[in-house]
Amino acid sequence: MLLNLRLDGSSLHVICSTKTFPISPLDKVPSFKKVKQNYIPGTHDGGDKGPPQRSNRHCGRGGGVGTISREVIAGKNLLIVNPSENRVGKSRINDGFVAKKAKDAGFNGNGMVNKVHTKCSTKGLSYGGCIPAILEALDRIENVGDALGPWEERLSNKERTIILKEQARWERAVEIFEWFKSKECYELNVIHYNIMLRILGKARKWRYVQSLWEEMITKGIKPINSTYGTLIDVYSKGGLKVHALCWLGKMSKIGMQPDEVTTGIVLQMYKKAREFQKAEDFFKKWSCGKDNNKMEPHVCVSSYTYNTMIDTYGKSGQIKEASETFKRMLEEGIVPTTVTFNTMIHMYGNNGQLGEVTSLMKTMKLQCLPDTRTYNILISLHTKNNDIERAGAYFKEMKHAGLKPDPVSYRTLLYALSIRHMVEEAEELIAEMDHNDVEIDEYTQSALTRMYIEAEMIEKSWFWFQRFHLAGRMSSEGYSANIDAYGERGYLKEAERVFICCQEVNKRTVIEYNVMIKAYGIGKSCEKACEVFESMMSYGVAPDKCTYNTLVQILASSDMPHKARSYLEKMRETGYVSDCIPYCAVISSFVKLGQLNMAEEVYKEMVDFNIEPDVVVYGVLINAFADTGNVQEAMSYVEAMGRAGITGNSVIQSSLIKLYTKVGYLNEAEAVYRELLESCNTGQYPDVYTSNCMINLYSERSMVRKAEAIFESMKQRGEANEFTFAMMLCMYKKNARFEEATQVAKQMREMKILSDPLSYNSVLGLYALDGRFKEAVETFKEMVSSGVRPDDSTFKSLGTILIKLGLSKKAVLRIEDVRKQEMKRGLELWISTLSSLVGIQSNTEDCDDEL
Repeated sequence: MLLNLRLDGSSLHVICSTKTFPISPLDKVPSFKKVKQNYIPGTHDGGDKGPPQRSNRHCGRGGGVGTISREVIAGKNLLIVNPSENRVGKSRINDGFVAKKAKDAGFNGNGMVNKVHTKCSTKGLSYGGCIPAILEALDRIENVGDALGPWEERLSNKERTIILKEQARWERAVEIFEWFKSKECYELNVIHYNIMLRILGKARKWRYVQSLWEEMITKGIKPINSTYGTLIDVYSKGGLKVHALCWLGKMSKIGMQPDEVTTGIVLQMYKKAREFQKAEDFFKKWSCGKDNNKMEPHVCVSSYTYNTMIDTYGKSGQIKEASETFKRMLEEGIVPTTVTFNTMIHMYGNNGQLGEVTSLMKTMKLQCLPDTRTYNILISLHTKNNDIERAGAYFKEMKHAGLKPDPVSYRTLLYALSIRHMVEEAEELIAEMDHNDVEIDEYTQSALTRMYIEAEMIEKSWFWFQRFHLAGRMSSEGYSANIDAYGERGYLKEAERVFICCQEVNKRTVIEYNVMIKAYGIGKSCEKACEVFESMMSYGVAPDKCTYNTLVQILASSDMPHKARSYLEKMRETGYVSDCIPYCAVISSFVKLGQLNMAEEVYKEMVDFNIEPDVVVYGVLINAFADTGNVQEAMSYVEAMGRAGITGNSVIQSSLIKLYTKVGYLNEAEAVYRELLESCNTGQYPDVYTSNCMINLYSERSMVRKAEAIFESMKQRGEANEFTFAMMLCMYKKNARFEEATQVAKQMREMKILSDPLSYNSVLGLYALDGRFKEAVETFKEMVSSGVRPDDSTFKSLGTILIKLGLSKKAVLRIEDVRKQEMKRGLELWISTLSSLVGIQSNTEDCDDEL
């Protein structure tokens, strides 16, 4: 029977499964058996020495239920009678049926049940006949027998079905069901059992479900399709998918094919678990029946099943399959419902096919009316696609169609307006929401605060915050979001005011402290961040991992690695250090300050405490020692990384090439560069700095072809910068390949990538060496007019030109003395002298050409 429970059962054994799962303490109830004889209340409260009194009437008023529910509700000692052994004993119920004392449950001093008057109920008003009165009596009177007494001998199967189905509490349903069973004049059928299976399953009373199933089998009540569907549904929704599938397997084992309702339940179960392929396979198998190994189409598939499959395909990204299912639905003459169109619109919209969405909307309006959800989907899709105008048009269309926007409609549009800083439009919508008593949730509230802040309407943002703060409806998360909104944009004063408001209403949690510390970090107020941290404990709020991480990152990024390290030690002592991220921040800060010894010390401390460094930590240290040209130290970390089984990434490979370039290790650099090229995916190449390092190594050794190969590749990708060109120019000049050098110089001038003295000096040096004095003067004038300050190397090249044009070294030195004493007058003298001499030479050359 239903409540035949085992005292020693700590796990539920499910049919066709060897697995068990735990029962909560409330489910652990003592065993008792159904007794046809009725107990007289008040005769077994612990002081009774005589045998239990019995009632011989099987269908009498007030009988039956006393065996189980009356004592359960009272929470008293139970008198358990085993008819076969004629033995009396006591037990204690604590199953959570009703957590009341005997008096609260309607028992008088003698143990008798009083009538319990409750407020008027409208339950059952949709039914005719005696049902409303019966349901009202069950609500008002605690004792089932007393409540159902006037109708007990004339309740039909249908009426009993309705009575069970209308019970909101599973405990009450059990009492009524047991009372029905105690009356031999009633016959309970499979429908009644199905209702009880659903009620108990929804309440997750799995032992009772199992017991009820066993009772059905014992009584010879054959389960039908809907019985299995109910079991699959409640176990699936209860999070026990394995057990749900077990019932499906049992159903298949007896040769019973699931009907469409059961099929829909199974599909929903697979969809919820995101097992889309299994859902598709099940649907295909079910929709084609097997007859003599021939596949025949299933005869009845409703819009519900098709809707489920379309949604399943949509969620799995199978747009084509969803479209084909929709097409098949139409071909079979099944009229799509609003749900069908909503599902299709949502699917196409999420996949960016807005043209299909528009087409579906036109078709939908011809076949069925869009509902509020339709418009909510359209508003959401168009806001996501940054078409706020269209979203607003659909919002208006919804209202014109006589549909009332729901909170989702308002919130979706309001959030979209707020993040786009459309203040006027947002305020109009807020006024409409206030007029219609639509509540604004905290998520939207914080978004609107941000809107006002970003629109630099700080006063309005504060009034907006106060509206919710003063109403007393803001949670800790809401205060945190507002602190963060001000803090992220540097409004520390307002962030502090929100923080104080939060403290005033005793909403202090670690989240508010974390975002306040973060706000101080953004505002570079490190001391205040530390003060907030130190004050937490005095308010009974313990820092968490996020608190420590935030503070360490703030101090490290503010070039305060020593202070960051002290908090890192506290973090480690509390057990919050689980990875190397905070250590990496401190190490990087010491490296930035050039304190490599301290960086190494923190690294060794990290390793000593068994915290594994990651590729980022190694990269920071390798790069630091590469910058200083310390090959030995850099390589020690490369080797340590290899021992740890960590593969070097592109950042580390680039650092190694930088290191090898500094110390001139060509072969090692080439090997790493090859690895870097091989590890790059299609369309990816080493960064510009790394490639320039390789060109530098090749140019120093006059390895022209290899340098040219990298140079040409960089030019094709548009990555060659002024340093790339300058290195190639110097290499060509050094190897007396003036034609190629001149071409590079020409490209540099045409591309206008000359931007510093180094690149200008490279071009001027080439022109001075190759006798291209006119181009040299033009380049020098470009240099001065562009604002690039010439240096000593610049005037050395220009002096060479003047001497070649016949000016004495003494005269060149005088010009230089003028420049050193007065830069502006000296530059003018250089330009005029160069222009004059180069002009004479040019005129002479022109005359020679004419002759």
